[in-house]
Amino acid sequence: MSHESFMREAIKLAEDGMRGGRGGPFGCVVVRRGEIVGRGHNRVTSTNDPTAHAEVTAIRDACATLETFQLADCELYTSCEPCPMCLAAIYWARIPTVFYGNTRADAAAIGFDDDFIYQQIPLPPEQRTVAMEPLLRQEARVAFAEWSKKSDKVRY
Repeated sequence: MSHESFMREAIKLAEDGMRGGRGGPFGCVVVRRGEIVGRGHNRVTSTNDPTAHAEVTAIRDACATLETFQLADCELYTSCEPCPMCLAAIYWARIPTVFYGNTRADAAAIGFDDDFIYQQIPLPPEQRTVAMEPLLRQEARVAFAEWSKKSDKVRY
């Protein structure tokens, strides 16, 4: 299959999910060695899960299929440029290449504007719109100290 074929599958998932009332107009596939290993469409409203974006659901599907948490040998095709959350998930999954259809500006034009999140990220925690306050750092550090000494940890 070609890049265009994979993108058309992502677009089809976006349309099917939207038309089926399962969420917004976003679809995604994860491809490994020319084969689709993960599919997803936006399911935010049908699952009451704000993290159920197309890219996240496709990454979860691909990881379950391949039984791994790293997708370094995969490509991701998404019907829209990823939002900050999905972009972070792509980085955490180690996906090296992303193809996207619509842009952030296209999404903003139909009411999916995530620019405010991009603006919040570089701010110090105390300047963000969401109140963030440190609490019980010394107690929380115990788990980190234990992790740093753990000999059988799986790094990710």
